[in-house]
Amino acid sequence: MSSSIPASFSPDDSVVATGPRGQRAHQQQFTHLERLAEGFHEVTDHVWCQVGNGLSNQTFIEGPEGLIVIDTGESIEEMSASLSAVREYCSAPVTAVIYTHYHYCSGTQALLNGQNDDMPIWGHFGIEKNLQTMATEISPTGGRGLVHQFSMLLPEDGPDAAASVGLGLYYRRAEHAPFTSGFIAPNHLVSETTEATIAGLRVQMVPAPSDADDNITIFFPDLGVCVNNLVWPALFNVFAIRGEPYRDPRVLISGLDQILAMNPEYLVGAHGPPIVGKDTISAGVIDARDALQYLWDQTVRGVNRGLTQGELIEFVQLPDFFERSYLTQQNYGLVEHHVRQIHNGLVGWFDGEESSLFPLPTVERCQRLIDGFGGRKKVFEQAKNALEENDLRWALELATWLIRSEENSSGRADGGSAEERGLLAVVLREISQRTTSANVRGWCLTRVLELEEKIDLSRFRIHRFGRNQVLTGSAETFIHSLKVLVDPLKTEGLNMHLRWVITDGITTGLWVRNCVAIPTDGSDADAEIVLSQEVLADLLSGRVSLSASIDDGNIEINGDAERTRQLLDCFDLPSFRD
Repeated sequence: MSSSIPASFSPDDSVVATGPRGQRAHQQQFTHLERLAEGFHEVTDHVWCQVGNGLSNQTFIEGPEGLIVIDTGESIEEMSASLSAVREYCSAPVTAVIYTHYHYCSGTQALLNGQNDDMPIWGHFGIEKNLQTMATEISPTGGRGLVHQFSMLLPEDGPDAAASVGLGLYYRRAEHAPFTSGFIAPNHLVSETTEATIAGLRVQMVPAPSDADDNITIFFPDLGVCVNNLVWPALFNVFAIRGEPYRDPRVLISGLDQILAMNPEYLVGAHGPPIVGKDTISAGVIDARDALQYLWDQTVRGVNRGLTQGELIEFVQLPDFFERSYLTQQNYGLVEHHVRQIHNGLVGWFDGEESSLFPLPTVERCQRLIDGFGGRKKVFEQAKNALEENDLRWALELATWLIRSEENSSGRADGGSAEERGLLAVVLREISQRTTSANVRGWCLTRVLELEEKIDLSRFRIHRFGRNQVLTGSAETFIHSLKVLVDPLKTEGLNMHLRWVITDGITTGLWVRNCVAIPTDGSDADAEIVLSQEVLADLLSGRVSLSASIDDGNIEINGDAERTRQLLDCFDLPSFRD
């Protein structure tokens, strides 16, 4: 049976090709790979862009007073490699840094040499907050999402190896390990359209939310150069399969219109190769913009008709003519996923389908479906038949019931026999090889390897704090983030306010009451815990236990020690309970 949405994955395996490392993927993924090839591009005089050094680009613009670096990558090592590359073309000292957004600003320390430690660093005012959020409250989800979407645990070679990660060759280059973080906070904050002279060049910086709400578009009017994070080498991701806040197409369209109004001669992106020529840029940006408007308008049209999400994904499909530009091809994410995200962002999860009002819990629902089909054996056979008939959507649903109908040892709905898990793995692998989407291929294959017990993702389902992140970040932010680790069964009946005193930093607090932990400033607390930020980092990262730290004299409790220990035991953090 043919798929009713052929853009998501091919109805047969005729599109599958084999890559240079034995990867099996849609042939379009290998064509896309060539666009992302490593290269140092001389965009125009005194403007260079490093592509293929990691997931993102690094851009260099030489002004009369020195070199401006735009985005510094994922690590000091990545930025150091890019800096070495630009030195083949330019010897001017680095005099300023600009961040497009918070994703790629972790290599900045590579640019400091002791003489320019106070150099101007420009960026949106929300960058630091976004970095802290990703490292604290939602860090397990964020880490697990990155692993899935960016193929980080796939093998180096063979059919399951990564082809690309859609916006770049890979998330990080292996030779840049150990990926040392070198983030330096911006000291020139952008909150509205800002004009400045940087390194002797006129610069316009315009807030333009994209895949982050702290994104800015940067324009050098005297050079005709625009640096942005809205025009991607693929259809822009309204939905990221790793999980991200809603990206409103109406806001994205506004940012693309701003680029069109700038009428640049040279368009440099955070990802992909530079684009040269006003007409070429205009045509590409118009397609990128109009594709997003099409998705928004048609999804709203379908919602107004009362279509459910299952109907919407068939109702809204991008017209074939958008294939003319790689800027609107589905080589990163997929339209049907974007449509569902637009629905949720616009009106929420309820789509009018009656059964979704009060669904059965996952395990019970799947068990009842299996029983209704005549038992596990019959469902298994029907799933196999659907797979053989290229009816992959139905095969995927049936095989999923078998897995989600049982809990695993950790209590998650992720059981099933080895044979049943193997069947789901076969279906997902088949989808991964037929989709143009690097995101979907990475997610499916990572799940396949977990089903086949070749990788263990359990560490990405527990809250882990990075020691260095706690050491270099705000202790208050990390302490307050403990509120999302509260076990309500252990806090029932507990009402206690605990002050945290960081001896080399701040004083803050958590008040545990009504099964929640409320962030406070620590005033009028019932008891206090005293420790250094280094001990806090060791404790939150699991290097030491609470008991051992108290015994060693590294943690002091003033007040009711027994109740304080009871309070700390309420958090899902093994080091607090050992």
